[in-house]
Amino acid sequence: MTHAIYDGSVMHHRVRPRRHRFTYRVFWTLVDIDELDRLPSLMRWNRFGLLGFYDTDHGPRDGSSLRPWIEATCSDAGIDIGGGRVRLLSFPRMLGYVFNPLSVWFCENADGEHRAILYEVANTFGEYHSYLLPVDGAVDHTWDKQLFVSPFVDVDDVVYRFRMQPPTDSVLVASRVADADGHLLSAVLSGEKLDMSNKNLRSMLIKHPLMTLKVIAAIHWQAVRLILKRAPYRSRGLPPAQPVSAPLEAGVKA
Repeated sequence: MTHAIYDGSVMHHRVRPRRHRFTYRVFWTLVDIDELDRLPSLMRWNRFGLLGFYDTDHGPRDGSSLRPWIEATCSDAGIDIGGGRVRLLSFPRMLGYVFNPLSVWFCENADGEHRAILYEVANTFGEYHSYLLPVDGAVDHTWDKQLFVSPFVDVDDVVYRFRMQPPTDSVLVASRVADADGHLLSAVLSGEKLDMSNKNLRSMLIKHPLMTLKVIAAIHWQAVRLILKRAPYRSRGLPPAQPVSAPLEAGVKA
């Protein structure tokens, strides 16, 4: 199958200054950006429906084709993916709505070799930033945080570390956030593969009703819980000047 579903969970575990942990059941869609016209009928492309994928939710966010944007973004960083497959892991729209805290692009070259991963990060203020990392051996990346995501984590002197298992029969994204004093929190995204068929999409709608609304509601509910625990609250700063942090900017260790 060109496209796939990953049914799984997201776990967050904060270790300081207040311990806090939660897990939610969710599912993601993995789409080949060159095969969007072959999505199952229940998964609409740039059209309202029960489920959908919209070009405006990713990349340049202006509705233009995603392929030229990702190829140019990789090329600017010295990474050649011309003619290679590009797949995008994200939450789908449900009844026209989605909020994706993290979307992941998997970029291959013409020989089918993974050459780059682009992590697309969003906050609830409508701001976005992407981290482009080359793939060379183990998919283990470290970079300086650029975008304000949570009022409970600083931006300055904070580092992300991501370990990635590219999607096969399962997918795994494990992240650690650290500052000058050490480990702050961990998050794990994991899921098992299902073929993307109308039957399986209907199953996801039944199993995860109104999931995308629950995602944004859960983010605010967990923020309330942290406030009640008197976790230190940080003011939001300015977004980064550039939309993408390329390898030379991001302090990458790959």
